[in-house]
Amino acid sequence: MADALSTLYAALMVLSSMVSICGNLLLLVVLLLNKELQSDTLGLTLSFSLSDLALGLSTIPIGAYNSLFQPAGYSSKGAFCQGSGFIFLLLQTASLHSLTWATIYKFTEICFALSFNSIWTAGRSRVVLVVVWLFCLVSATMPLLGFGSYTYSESRFLCSPSFTLENRYFVLLWMGVGIIVPILTMCSLYGYIIYVARKQARRGTFMCNELHCFYVPASNYLRSSIVMVATSVCLLVCWLPYISVCLYETVSGQQSPAVTAAVSVWLVLTSAALNPWITCMTQTRYRAAVRRSFRSFIQRCPCSGMFLKSCSQSSALHLHATNRISTTTTSTTATRPPSSPKTPTPP
Repeated sequence: MADALSTLYAALMVLSSMVSICGNLLLLVVLLLNKELQSDTLGLTLSFSLSDLALGLSTIPIGAYNSLFQPAGYSSKGAFCQGSGFIFLLLQTASLHSLTWATIYKFTEICFALSFNSIWTAGRSRVVLVVVWLFCLVSATMPLLGFGSYTYSESRFLCSPSFTLENRYFVLLWMGVGIIVPILTMCSLYGYIIYVARKQARRGTFMCNELHCFYVPASNYLRSSIVMVATSVCLLVCWLPYISVCLYETVSGQQSPAVTAAVSVWLVLTSAALNPWITCMTQTRYRAAVRRSFRSFIQRCPCSGMFLKSCSQSSALHLHATNRISTTTTSTTATRPPSSPKTPTPP
């Protein structure tokens, strides 16, 4: 049974790795090909996308490999374990904080539209990005300096922070500031945006451009509310089990069941796979950019060009044959002599 669970865990990790790599590469390509998406949040979007991509390329495959082969004598004090634990904590925290600040940007754009350009500038966006990565680097470096530690967990198949009583101060500090506060911030901002959207839907609004003003139906606001609710639920489902398990092990000093610990880590790493798809599929401008990029790729692809050329040639041949038939019919009708009228026979 343990071997079957390990194989299932490895299969889920491989699936999450593939989804994370494909989704984040798609998001990066769309950002690079569409300049209208390169706003002041480009740095934050690239930050969480590259962090999730690095998780899909490094940490998730390591977990899948360890669950399948279960290497013996995995030293927690070794350089590989300490380095992989550092990368796991750094990328995990950077992804969550970058996503949080991107949500703050969206909240400011919606709720403070008149003063948005003065509140959120390109310089402040760069400062936020630098502060986020400095905080993540300091948090990931603390266990290497003795405040906390990285150990190999046989139930999680990864090197991660040690959730024990001896390291409770580091775990509580990192969990509180690095994980819980960003998640609560995102859920609270989404909740307020939903409240504003429902309020606008009740009274109705008009939006104007250079040419005319048009009425925005309530369904638009309600649809965006559904998207934000789904995003918040997905975030909580991925992170709450991990937070609960880690705090339980840290406070009680007891190990949680192996299946529970493994599932909680897989859910957290799966959030790295879901983030780019949520960004691309739930925002209208990103969906439109994906469609434009896909059409451009189809047009530039040699196979599609040959296919379109053959289709155009067959259409031209069909049109030429049709023209020949119609021309022959017309010429035959024109050269045929008129028939003489029949003379009535005498009685």
